[in-house]
Amino acid sequence: MNELDNTFADVVQIIEKARDNAYRKVNEELILMYLRIGHFLSDKLKEASYGDGYIDSLAAYIQRQRPGLKGFNRRGLYRMKQFYETYAENKNVSPLVTQLSWTNHLLIMSGSKSDEEREFYMRLAVKERYSKRQLERQMDSGYYERYMLSKNRLLPETLHTRQNPFLDQYVVEFLDLPDTFREDDFRRALVKGMRDFILELGKDFTFVGEEFPIQVGGEDYRVDLLFFHRNLHCLVAIELKIGKFKPEYVSKMDFYLEGLDRQVKKQDENPSVGLLLCAYKNDEIVEYSMSRTLSPMMVAQYQLQLPDKEVLRKKLQELSNLPKIEENAGDNEDY
Repeated sequence: MNELDNTFADVVQIIEKARDNAYRKVNEELILMYLRIGHFLSDKLKEASYGDGYIDSLAAYIQRQRPGLKGFNRRGLYRMKQFYETYAENKNVSPLVTQLSWTNHLLIMSGSKSDEEREFYMRLAVKERYSKRQLERQMDSGYYERYMLSKNRLLPETLHTRQNPFLDQYVVEFLDLPDTFREDDFRRALVKGMRDFILELGKDFTFVGEEFPIQVGGEDYRVDLLFFHRNLHCLVAIELKIGKFKPEYVSKMDFYLEGLDRQVKKQDENPSVGLLLCAYKNDEIVEYSMSRTLSPMMVAQYQLQLPDKEVLRKKLQELSNLPKIEENAGDNEDY
């Protein structure tokens, strides 16, 4: 019966792959249609003989010819025009345009303030295959600003690559925590909301376990949360702290990473990475604490409410006025 089940699973996989390909093809044709209509409208409205009433008249004509056809009212047609004009001159995003749904395109166009931000969310949504809800959540949480601010932080040399997946600030607004809570409550809430936590971390993170045991010298120790990162090809230990960062946390994480590398890491995997997730941190204290450690480790803050995006944008603007850190070509692939 197991052999039969395997063959049945193969057939189901063929069906699912065909349906997925069909959906992508339909979506591609739909997006190309919107681009062509947008192009047509953009050109027509540049001509002196066509005024603002042209789109209103077109919308009314379409409704007479195709009653009940949705998305081709005045607002929808203006969106198609905006869609074409937004990406017509941007060669960087041309391969991405047909890989996103129209709903996600509308979210990105309405919620982004610059070409760079739009391109960032397009690449991120394609890479992570975001649904509308997931993309909306990332944009509401200021993911672009947090990512860009994190890239300007000084990182340990072992993590300073274009593949660095860590942020300087994580938002965990989905947790249903009381006003006062302990680290155990925090850990259990993250495990309970693991689907949303993975969305915040990135889908390359695969959950291994909570309170993961390490035994050294006959004594038991436990890592709060253990993940595996598919792209970095290494274990990622996360320690949770409900207070501010303290220097002694670094030596404890060093100890855990050494234990993971000796006892858990497989021969073909890269050295384990640590993430200390604290409620608050002072960057100078973090820099002093980590200046002599050789372990690949990051310290980040968590926030229990969605951040003020305008505050993040101002911080990013301030950083952009400073001398830029030279980055490797091809960093866009991080998105």
